Parts: sequence; C-alpha cells; structure tokens
Amino acid sequence: MKLQRNGRTKALAIGALAVVSSLTLAACGSDNNSNTTASGSSASAASGSSANAACAGASGQLLGAGSTAQANAVTQWVKDFQSQCSGVTVTYNANGSGAGVQNFNAGKIAFAGSDAALKDTEIADSKKVCTGGQGIDLPMIGGPIAVSYNLPGVTDLVLDGSTLAKIFDGKITKWNDPAIKALNPSASLPDLAIQTFHRSDASGTTKNFTSYLNTVAKSDFPYTPDKAWPAKGGQAANGSAGLAAQVKQVKGAISYFELSYATQGSLSTVKLKTASGDAVAPTTDAATAFIASAKPAGTGNDLALKLDYNTTAKGAYPLTLVTYEIVCDKGNKADTLPALKAFLNYTVSSAGQQSVVSLGYVPLPADLAAKVKAEIATLA
Repeated sequence: MKLQRNGRTKALAIGALAVVSSLTLAACGSDNNSNTTASGSSASAASGSSANAACAGASGQLLGAGSTAQANAVTQWVKDFQSQCSGVTVTYNANGSGAGVQNFNAGKIAFAGSDAALKDTEIADSKKVCTGGQGIDLPMIGGPIAVSYNLPGVTDLVLDGSTLAKIFDGKITKWNDPAIKALNPSASLPDLAIQTFHRSDASGTTKNFTSYLNTVAKSDFPYTPDKAWPAKGGQAANGSAGLAAQVKQVKGAISYFELSYATQGSLSTVKLKTASGDAVAPTTDAATAFIASAKPAGTGNDLALKLDYNTTAKGAYPLTLVTYEIVCDKGNKADTLPALKAFLNYTVSSAGQQSVVSLGYVPLPADLAAKVKAEIATLA
C-alpha cells in the first residue's frame, strides 16, 4: 500500500469506512436482510425481478470474495436468490479482485469476483485447489468505469486518453492546464491543483483503467497494466467506495470507479474523447456498444474476453469493464457445488441481469450469457 500524504489520513480512514468490505445475507425471512446490503444500493433495484431462481436442491453456506465493482450487483443478486432459495446463505466479502483471487487459490471460498481475467500464474496456482481442473473466468456483468471529478462550476468536462494519462502520471498538475483547456474551450477552468486518487488495494478496476491508459496513450503512460497501481505519485484509498468518498470531499480531486458509485454520490463524470472522435459519456448504452466489440481471449472452458480500448465504434465508451466470477471447472467441493451452480445460474439469467441495470450495470450480450450458462452446467 502506498503512503498517503500528511493531512489525508483522517479523510482516507473515513473513505475506508465507507467501503462495505463484506456482505452476509441470512436466509429468506431474516430481520437482518435490510441492514446488510453492500453500499446501500439494492433498494434502488426494481422489485419482483427475481422470478424463477432454480434452487436445484441447493443448501448450506456459499462463500465468495473479491471485486468491489460487482459488490452492488452481488448484493441485489443475493437478496433475490435467497428470497426463493431459503436453504442457502451466500456471503460475499468485497475485498478487491486481487484479494478475492488469493482467497480462491487458497481454497477459502467457492468463487471469486474479479474485474480482470486470471493470469497464467494464477491459473497454475488454482490447480492446487481445483482437483483435476483449474480456475476459469465466467463473465457475469459489465459496467462503465467512470472518471469522476470534483471541480465546482464544471459539469461537462471532456478529456482524451493522452490528457488523462498525463494527469494520472503527474505530468499535468493544474486544472487550467492548456491541454485541458483545448478540450474544454468554453469551460471556466480554475487555477486549482489536481488531486489524483488511485486504489491502495489490488484491484481489477485498476487493471482495466491502467490497461486503457497504456493502450490509448502508451507514451504518456508507459507502465505495465496491473491490479496494483503502477505509476508514481497520487494518493491512495481503499476500494471504489473509498475513492468515491475522496472525490466527494476533496476539491480538485479526480479518480476512477464504477458508474454506480458516481451515480450514488451524485458525482460529475468525464466524457472521454475516443478513437472515433466522439466525446462519449459513461452510460449503460455506451458500455453495451463497447462490450459488443469484445473478442474471446480464453481457451478451453475459460470465457475471458479481450477488450478493444481503441475501438472506433460510434457511441462506444471504451473505459468499460467486464467482471468475472472465477470458479473451478472441476474439483469444486461437493457440499457447495449445488449452491454454487444455482446461484450462478440465477445471476446470469435474464431476471438476474436485469435486476441490476438500475444500479448502473450492463447485462451480458445474449450469446455470451448463453455460453456462460452452458459452462455452469458442466461445473463438477
């Protein structure tokens, strides 16, 4: 973890407290259900969207951990699933993609949420706990990564990849820099220091964000994309909720996190000037257009995707992630396998996918969802 600047410790502690690091929803009928939802978001989803979850004899406790990007979606999925499958208790610890994969490869959980596909070394490690098999990536939901900022009086900011890369590498340090002015000629940009915030924990969101910067502006952001923040400088906070809290509190702040956090916090978001020449806002429609251009990257049972950050598709928002559930293709624990398959089948169902649209997530394309369903059926 990077050291925070003096004077930020208290603020970052508040941000850390804003992160709901775990969610445990007891079985249907528990009085605790209304008090244990991640980030308080599930109430905003449409009711009645949990129709026909197939419990398939599932029972017991199902443990998962990882991505904070999907925490709001998982909260809703668990609530809906458990309203019908009352014999199952699903617990998801939103401790970041990196920690989730580590937990999975240590055999502590049945599934991990990650905003980045498994690396070769992580797949090799998974074979130690997936007896006769390995960890695989199952795409589950998509969503835009918002670049959010706190700049009073500026509500329609446009940035391109090069300018954004220079900001997060400390090469552009003032909001009235000529490069920002050129992209926003009519905006009243203040002579204010830019305060960049990045994740302190290993994060798939960071991997996606740094992959975007390194792809579209490699000379301005020459660092190898990673779950751990690779550049120098900036300030750190834990989890997407921690970053959103900093943007909310600090004038001149800019950071990156899932659109749902920006929506919840009523935070301004950047329009990205893309390879098509358009300035595109982070909307679900724009993210859908981007995901549709993704290509398969996994082999065998693995359904990992390759995202084209330099897409020229009109109206596509290129800073979009697909978050995965990581499971064993073979070697799952017999006592949790029925619950795992039942829960995943609900999350990828039409009802499950639609239940989180109002939270800022993007459903999988129908053909990809069908592939995920087929793969879930083969888990052993």
